[in-house]
Amino acid sequence: MITLNQGEIKLDINVNQKGKLTFAELGLSSENLFIEGGNLRLVIDVEQSKEIQFASHPTIELCYAEKMEETHWSVEFNGSTVLDKYDHSGSATLLLLKRDALSDIHHHENQLIIHAQLTSEAHIDPNKSYISLF
Repeated sequence: MITLNQGEIKLDINVNQKGKLTFAELGLSSENLFIEGGNLRLVIDVEQSKEIQFASHPTIELCYAEKMEETHWSVEFNGSTVLDKYDHSGSATLLLLKRDALSDIHHHENQLIIHAQLTSEAHIDPNKSYISLF
């Protein structure tokens, strides 16, 4: 399920959705992924379960139509920062998450929150952008 709020995209993901899933396969369109102000907040709400088995190398890739200058990315899982990085110029950002950092699994809520500060507006390509968490 997708919930769109001003400045935020929320995806509800089932742990049975394994492997590489493009944003298009998850139901997002180019219109949903136009980042006008240069700030993105993407919330991935994982099924409420203690049976979560993350992939060996959980990965998120975002591909843009524009070439971006330096961007800042921060990823939190259940309130703890699991990644904080700057990505230098290019048309894609690859976020490699450490599986061990995602070990704080709760029985009531499990959210991966991605914050991005882009240098300008961006059009994220839903067909090339993907998540691979399980």
